[in-house]
Amino acid sequence: MDNDTDNHPAGSPASRPNEPGHEPGHDPAVDDHAVVLGAGLAGLLAARVLATKFARVTLVERDELPQTGPAFRPGVPQSRHVHVLWSRGLELMEQMLPGITGKLVAAGAAVLESPRDFLWLSPAGWFDAVPGAEVLLAGREVIDWTVRQEVLRDGRIRVRAGSPATGLVAGADGRSVTGVRLRDGEPLAARLVVDATGRTSKTPDWLAALGHEVPEASRCDSRLAYSSRYFETPKDPGRRWRGVYVQGRPDSPRGGVLVPLDGDRWLVTLLGYGSAHAPPTKDEEFLDFARTLRSPALYDAIRDAKPLSSATGFRGTANEWRHYERMERWPAGFIVLGDASCRFNPVYGHGMTVAALAADALAAAIRDLGPAEIPGAARRLQRRTAAAAEVAWQIATSEDQRYPETEGPPPDRAARILQKYMSRVMVGANADPGISAPFFGVLSLSAPPNTLLSPGTVVRVLSKWRLPTDPETTAYPSHHGPPGA
Repeated sequence: MDNDTDNHPAGSPASRPNEPGHEPGHDPAVDDHAVVLGAGLAGLLAARVLATKFARVTLVERDELPQTGPAFRPGVPQSRHVHVLWSRGLELMEQMLPGITGKLVAAGAAVLESPRDFLWLSPAGWFDAVPGAEVLLAGREVIDWTVRQEVLRDGRIRVRAGSPATGLVAGADGRSVTGVRLRDGEPLAARLVVDATGRTSKTPDWLAALGHEVPEASRCDSRLAYSSRYFETPKDPGRRWRGVYVQGRPDSPRGGVLVPLDGDRWLVTLLGYGSAHAPPTKDEEFLDFARTLRSPALYDAIRDAKPLSSATGFRGTANEWRHYERMERWPAGFIVLGDASCRFNPVYGHGMTVAALAADALAAAIRDLGPAEIPGAARRLQRRTAAAAEVAWQIATSEDQRYPETEGPPPDRAARILQKYMSRVMVGANADPGISAPFFGVLSLSAPPNTLLSPGTVVRVLSKWRLPTDPETTAYPSHHGPPGA
């Protein structure tokens, strides 16, 4: 299905040149064409949304895409590490692609209840089996492959793979974008261009070449480092958990997460904040690092497990927001989505959910617009889609600012007060269902942050004021012991 053809089924929008959006004197092949740069999750969901308005949508991807099944590709280097799709992201993807949850599960994904299905050690202690939120766990290759196959069921969407974009084409008025330049051919004309190329986006340079300003950027880098490895799942009839999450905290800035994957595999990601705590990428040192975590639970789980891969590192974890939404001049016919606009420390698992939120915001913003009106609304679309990142940005940066080596603006007085309150929220969420439910609602991006400031929640949180926010850690929670116990 990953091809570069322009054939459309009979009766498709491409075969109806007189519908709204086709202006006299304009080329329908351009007027009804949108281009999305990047065939990752943000790009795929954007293409799905734009296909409701445009007769043709072309996904331009620099990588050659796998043709026979899920596989690693260079454009998604973080795919070999743990990925989480929170309940809100899954819900929105299901709305855009009905049945996608079932297809992901059939491909090997697991939908679990967090924290009930995990051994989860928070900075304030072990979570009890309290209400939380659903999460979908799968290898990123499986997620991208499954979503891509479903998106490409729409005959209006085509992929042009192995074709890097090298720049934007400016309109004759100098105030618009009318296409993209590709390394391997003629410029590709379009009424709308969307950059969803992720962390490697060249949009600042492309805009500068067209005479636009360089966008202001915010950055917060806790110097988090990852190292991941696949293991065969050991047989253990007594195991009552599906995953393990040992969080770090400033006085013990190392952690790790274990999740189930298809094929009776575990994916284990070790992490550390700051240069002195970066997890090793040498196989023989992987277990030694796991032994140093606040709890032995993850080490105990994998110490006798059969490794299925070598360790792989990842260091590009800084929070960075390029504020295109603040620029005084913005070209018509162009928007930037996903990690190309705002990226987060992946430890909070928000990247894919924010991509779904941005696609949903785009859908809402163009719902009452025709194809001819969308380019002129680009500045408003940029602001609406950028707003989808605000809560995830607040969560990631406020938590990362707790670590002393974090680079970026220090927390102001309001942020420090919020951090202290959130430490209290965590204490309560570990055991109190009345706090865990709103906490996971916010963490999963299903509920607004002020949910945690409702009078009832505040009273419950403050009632735990005698409990320590950084207690001594027990090896295991009271409801589960080590293997064989």
